[in-house]
Amino acid sequence: MESKRLQLLEEEDRKPKKVARMGFNASSFLRKSQLGFLSATSYCRLAHELRVSCMERKKVQIQSSDPSTLASDQFNLILADTSSQRLFTVNDVKVGGSKYGIISLRGLKTPTLKVHMYENLYFTSRKVNSVCWASLNHLDSHVLLCLMGIAQTPGCATLLPTSLFASSHPGMDRRGMLCSFRIPGAWSCAWCLNVQANNCFSTGLSRRVLLTNVVTGHQQSYGTNSDVLAQQFAVMTPLLFNGCRSGEIFAIDLRSRSQGKSWKSTRLFHDSAVTCVRILQEEQSLIASDMAGKIRLWDLRTTKCLREYEGHVNEYAYLPLHVHEEEGLLMAVGQDCYTRIWSLHDAQLLRTIPSPYPASKADIPSVAFSSQLGGFRGVPGLLMAVRQDLYYFSYS
Repeated sequence: MESKRLQLLEEEDRKPKKVARMGFNASSFLRKSQLGFLSATSYCRLAHELRVSCMERKKVQIQSSDPSTLASDQFNLILADTSSQRLFTVNDVKVGGSKYGIISLRGLKTPTLKVHMYENLYFTSRKVNSVCWASLNHLDSHVLLCLMGIAQTPGCATLLPTSLFASSHPGMDRRGMLCSFRIPGAWSCAWCLNVQANNCFSTGLSRRVLLTNVVTGHQQSYGTNSDVLAQQFAVMTPLLFNGCRSGEIFAIDLRSRSQGKSWKSTRLFHDSAVTCVRILQEEQSLIASDMAGKIRLWDLRTTKCLREYEGHVNEYAYLPLHVHEEEGLLMAVGQDCYTRIWSLHDAQLLRTIPSPYPASKADIPSVAFSSQLGGFRGVPGLLMAVRQDLYYFSYS
């Protein structure tokens, strides 16, 4: 496994402009498309495959008011906001525990590739089980974290305002201060953007789903047959999709009461614990991954599996999926520390990217992809965080 990783890294360094297949170039399949030998779908997929095959790895320089911490604190995860202007980071501290930061991507311009890390004084000795962006005051105004309980301290869900990361000066505006909800044993969380459940978030617990209104404090509970490990709200319809340890995926109709049998509107089944669910934009299909390494695309109308994405490696970890419909790409980092990129439309594996470091449980990379990293007119590409380093893979 390690020899394969080193070989792939050597090939990438030796061939910075590697081509996917012999004779595979933009001019050839553009000509075939013009002559009618390629369908529009095939042409788009081949164009994406060419761009993915030419992605090059470059190290990003991270600037901070306290550079000493950058050399010791390791990335646990990164999570891009809706506009891809910021990354929320969870970093493992050398003395134990975790701290949070926000990386501004506005300075991510080639060829310099510099970003700035904003930190705060909040520190936790508890494990972060789940993270998502939350839109309380405005879009992505807060970050929602599920923290595991430890000793006599129960678990909780915490809303952390991003304004706390803007500056360390005490005179700065601190509207929307941190607030916590005592919710023990939360495995997953999701924020709702549907107007029928405004200002609400969900947490997936052991055999229960808990819906909480941040403003009123009202909570609604839904009993389940298994631990809920993954969640996502639909936007156009008042539905909450949940993935369970049993392998079941089901939707909760938020208009129904928690008692009774009518609130389960859709049911799908995997053979292993579901670790991630992602609803596609039209909300007629869903992608899910599990602890057997299976990634499946489901039709929500017929509840049938449309296709599987082969090659993902997972046996026990909670690993996210990254879907980019505009580019027709699906990405996932495996337990073997390889980042794999598939064509969303035909499930072909387009690229396997090795980690810059040897594979280990503690060094699984965390990634984010966008066609506009840094916001409007930003650079397209993939960001990979592993250990203390942040890497950029160009996509152009």
